[in-house]
Amino acid sequence: MPIDATEFDEYLQFANELADAAAGAILPHFRAGSGAENKSAHGFDPVTAADRGAERVMRALIRARYPHHGILGEEEGKEESQCGRGEGLTWVLDPIDGTRAFLLGLPLWGTLIALNDGTRPVLGLMNQPFTRERFVGTAHCAWNGGHVLHTRPCAQLADAHVMCTSPDIFDPIQRVAFDAVAGRARLLRYGGDCYAYCMLASGLVDAVIEAGLQPWDVQALVPIIEGAGGVITAWDGGDVQHGGTVLACGDRRLHAQLVAELRAEPRG
Repeated sequence: MPIDATEFDEYLQFANELADAAAGAILPHFRAGSGAENKSAHGFDPVTAADRGAERVMRALIRARYPHHGILGEEEGKEESQCGRGEGLTWVLDPIDGTRAFLLGLPLWGTLIALNDGTRPVLGLMNQPFTRERFVGTAHCAWNGGHVLHTRPCAQLADAHVMCTSPDIFDPIQRVAFDAVAGRARLLRYGGDCYAYCMLASGLVDAVIEAGLQPWDVQALVPIIEGAGGVITAWDGGDVQHGGTVLACGDRRLHAQLVAELRAEPRG
């Protein structure tokens, strides 16, 4: 659904309201020794009371303000948009992206909020309430507070700062491809979750390479990175909004190089 300028400003203001509400639900639990439940039968996929409380309060605000909009969230799944004003618009929510970091008391997590117009995410927000940073992106601009964000030039992998949340996110074939690329970077750093993508938009990281992401993990980050001048796709250069493999770069030349390498059959 096309969004005019007045509506877009309204939705941007509302996204900030959602972020404030989520922060109020999350911060009392941070570094408070709160535990977590494991959502996975295989490995450890934690969820906390802060995750659930934050998504619950955001969903309530959306239903009250825009009952015809859809909602897709990590903890409570999908509610389809209804006919009427706002048809085709969906809010995509990840209350705490980086729950493992949250549990360890590390501030490398954030609340992700995206608005998808039925074609792609057109508005993205990442809020880190503990550090009081709020990264916002549209198709044409990205900012953190009053600071406009710009990615930096980096054409060659040998000069690149590369990040990935964990090597454990890759399957064996993906791991071979990732290692072949990351081993040639100037600097490789693990950790970060959504915060790493915002550092890319800020011109401090050159590439983020990941896999196994869900739509709520990535949709808010697309407008932030693109608005800052970067590019974010799947490893094959395709649409990333539905998750899966993710390649974000600040420089299109580096992105083209990495797409060519990551989509190739790994050796060995």
